[in-house]
Amino acid sequence: MIRTRPKPGTIAVYALAGCVGWLVLGQVFAWENPSPIGERRQSPFAKAEHIWAELSPPPGLPAVPFPKDSPPTHEKIELGKQLFFDTKLSIDETVSCSSCHNPEHAFADTQVASRGAGGQQGARNTPTLINAAFQPYQFWDGRVSSLEEQVLGPLQNKGEMGFSIPMIVERLNRLPQYQSAFRRAFGSPVTRENLAQALASFERTILSGNSAYDRYGAGNPAALSRQAMEGMKLFDGKAHCRHCHQGYNFSDGLFHNVGVGWNGNSFADEGRGAVTGISKDRGAFKTPTLRQVAQTAPYMHDGSLPTLEAVVDFYDQGGKRNPHLDALIQPLRLTPQEKEALVAFLRSLSGEISFYR
Repeated sequence: MIRTRPKPGTIAVYALAGCVGWLVLGQVFAWENPSPIGERRQSPFAKAEHIWAELSPPPGLPAVPFPKDSPPTHEKIELGKQLFFDTKLSIDETVSCSSCHNPEHAFADTQVASRGAGGQQGARNTPTLINAAFQPYQFWDGRVSSLEEQVLGPLQNKGEMGFSIPMIVERLNRLPQYQSAFRRAFGSPVTRENLAQALASFERTILSGNSAYDRYGAGNPAALSRQAMEGMKLFDGKAHCRHCHQGYNFSDGLFHNVGVGWNGNSFADEGRGAVTGISKDRGAFKTPTLRQVAQTAPYMHDGSLPTLEAVVDFYDQGGKRNPHLDALIQPLRLTPQEKEALVAFLRSLSGEISFYR
């Protein structure tokens, strides 16, 4: 089941009949007043409609977008969950996706950089998977734009799962439990495509909302402390955090150079610049969500800042000067009390984590 607060809603699903069957129109379904779904056998989308109602996100979030060619089903998401926690996806069967994206740490971990199969050291801090469904780009450098592409990356990374997709597909197809699970979910054996769809479908259920901030915004004036309210004003005003940490997910989904990793001559990690080859993207990294940020230390793409207080100090100093520093990054000149208030507000963004279990 989905452990999240129920929210009244229905799903408007539009379908066309054609020679190749049915096609779901649009990636995001509307949440309206409920109406009976009817018997599942009456529509090839009945199962998708049913589970979509159960995937109602926590307060503060919009409907979760699923790809039109991969609507959510219990079988698909259950399979993705099983895969997510299974060490058989790593070459030496020692680590799983959850080894680095630990639910107990808001689907991140507490390491500067996680260790993968064979004890290999990762190159970057593990980003949270919280609300990854809403991000237009995946990974710190944004090198892919869908969760289906994202989930395959760590499996093939030598510093993470250390495997190859053909080898994983072959291994899973030899296991009776996965033979039957993939046939239930997809009507076929394991393939690269349905492996990606299963894992991505589960990751789309990993959500965080209904924080003190959300409850305050919904009309509960007591949800935020006076200090957190002062921090919210700073976040929107003097501290300029809202320039990059925008919207319900507190991320513009874009890439900014704040100076992390600059040694005076070069960047330890080129970030977005290594993907695009564009000079202005050197040392730029994706704006992370601030949902559950109090649980995802250490911070920044290299895990170099251990606490929220250290992060606030870093931005208060105007980041780290370098030739490609984002123009938005300027010294803030916050007082000690203002820094404490800003941290209090950041802590108020931790709320209700829900995922398929």
